[in-house]
Amino acid sequence: MKITSNIPFLAFLILIILLTSCKKTNWRENFRERSTEPFGTYIVKEEMQQLFPDEEILFLKRHIEDYFIEENYYYDSFLGNYVCIKPFAYRLGNSSIDKLLRFAGAGNDIFLSLNFFNSKLEEELEFETKNLDTDAYTIEELKALKGTINLVNDNFDNTSFTYDRNLRRNYFSSYNESRTTILGTHEINDTIRPNFIKIQYQKGNVFLHTQPIAFTNYFLINGNQEYVENVFSYLPNRMVIWDPLRRQSKIRGSDDKTSALSFFMQHPSLKWSLYIAFIGLFLFMFLNARRKQRAIPEVKQLKNSTQDFTHTIANLYLKEENHKNIVSKKIKYFLEKIRSKYHLDTTNLNSNFIERLAAKTGNTEHTTKYLVNTIIALNKKSVCTQDELVRLNTLIENFLVNK
Repeated sequence: MKITSNIPFLAFLILIILLTSCKKTNWRENFRERSTEPFGTYIVKEEMQQLFPDEEILFLKRHIEDYFIEENYYYDSFLGNYVCIKPFAYRLGNSSIDKLLRFAGAGNDIFLSLNFFNSKLEEELEFETKNLDTDAYTIEELKALKGTINLVNDNFDNTSFTYDRNLRRNYFSSYNESRTTILGTHEINDTIRPNFIKIQYQKGNVFLHTQPIAFTNYFLINGNQEYVENVFSYLPNRMVIWDPLRRQSKIRGSDDKTSALSFFMQHPSLKWSLYIAFIGLFLFMFLNARRKQRAIPEVKQLKNSTQDFTHTIANLYLKEENHKNIVSKKIKYFLEKIRSKYHLDTTNLNSNFIERLAAKTGNTEHTTKYLVNTIIALNKKSVCTQDELVRLNTLIENFLVNK
């Protein structure tokens, strides 16, 4: 079974779509069969006819249970393969799992490539999985997940395949060795762990695979199509039922509702986290239902009208452009602050005054001397410019801030 014949054409088609699209490349994992984006499954879905020549490829447009019931399907009436490639099969409830296992027990084969498996399926087939990258969500975090997948079969020409991104460390942590065959492995923390297994179930087989990302367009275009060929070569060449898991069951909708609550209830860890959250919410509401003290009314602070008055007077001076008057008042208020706060005599602004002022304010003698000389020079002038006013104001503010 080969799919390399049409890969160049499909790769060229996807490249043209990406180049002519106005949107940027979407690196989100969507696993949609009609998506030509990097992590859609358009190529593998289109190439199923090459993988299973002369066989019918049925692309389900209804729920698998509805298909079994509406088609009056008898599980031993014909043999086929059920294929599902998704991050998680949340539309397959417990009733659906029972129907699929009955389908496998009649001699059919099931292939599931998922990141997360239904707890009902784990119990029936006696296996458990672990995912070490459940906290990786963003594109950049997933891009850093690199690794190599190996196939345990010496009949293949190539058994080792490298993936440069989005390869989560999913593996089977336990399984029933008496009816389980390891078909593929993944190196997890320097330890070889199974990621592709076959479980014998009555007359049929269930193939479980933990890295659905391996079947996406990106890796098929970039040289890993041989891995997909080898994986599907384990399925016999007969009718394929491809399940996109788009619809819930109309006949048994009560069992297969796709609400967030039903998904939580299918996984014990999520179910208990939900219980704890509800208990915590109940305790919070109960403990806060007691009578509380009446809220103390807020006392608003009285408005400081002095600042408004100062701004008004300052605007009048600026409007008259009497910069000398403002300079004189600025110097007068500054020297008054020096007298009241540091108890220094400002009659003689000599070197002794500069030395004592610098020591008390914590400024350097150079900075203090420059400010005092500026004050002396401006006091001697009969007219001052706006630039001189701004410079004096800056020097005084910096001098007081750095004290």
